Amino acid sequence: MREQPNVAVLVVDLQAGLIDGVAEPPIHDAPQVIERARSVIAWARQGGRKVAFVRHDGPPGDSLEPGTPGWAVWPALGQAADEPTFSKTVGDAFSQPALSDWLAREGVGELILLGAQSDMCVAATLGGALARGLKVTVVGDAHSTCDSGGETAAAIIARRNKAFAEAGAKVVSAAELTRG
Repeated sequence: MREQPNVAVLVVDLQAGLIDGVAEPPIHDAPQVIERARSVIAWARQGGRKVAFVRHDGPPGDSLEPGTPGWAVWPALGQAADEPTFSKTVGDAFSQPALSDWLAREGVGELILLGAQSDMCVAATLGGALARGLKVTVVGDAHSTCDSGGETAAAIIARRNKAFAEAGAKVVSAAELTRG
C-alpha cells in the first residue's frame, strides 16, 4: 500500500482500563491488538507519518475517569512526546474540535484508524471522519471490543469490519498495511 504524506494514524482509546483487566475485563485479544497497534505505529513513524492518540474521559467512578490508573494511554504503545492526545467524553473523537484543527494544520486527508471499542468509539470516530470528507483505512485486526448483548467480541469485530467497509472505509490487516 503506497501512502501519501498526508496520512495520520489515529489510536482510539487504547487505555490501561481496557487492557489491564484490573477494573473490568480487557478487550478481546488485547495482547495481540497491542502488538499489531505497535507495528502500525512503528510503520507510521518510519514513513514520516503523523500519529495521534485519543483518550476517553469517563465519568467519576468509571475505570477511565481522568487521573485514575485506567485512564492513561497504554504505556506499551510507546507514545512519543510529540504525538498529541485528544480527550473526549463521547464516542466520536471528532467531538473534540482540537482533533479537526490538528488534522487541518498537518494537512491530513486520510486517517488510519485502530483502537477500542470496535462497536462504540471506533465506529463513532469512523463516522465522524467520513462525515468530514476524510479517507479512512481501518486496521481490521487492530481494533477490539468486549462480548456484549449475547454476541462475542470476535463476532462484533467481524460484523463491524464489514459495516466499516460498507460505509466507505478500506479495511486491511496490520500486516497488509505495514508490508508495503
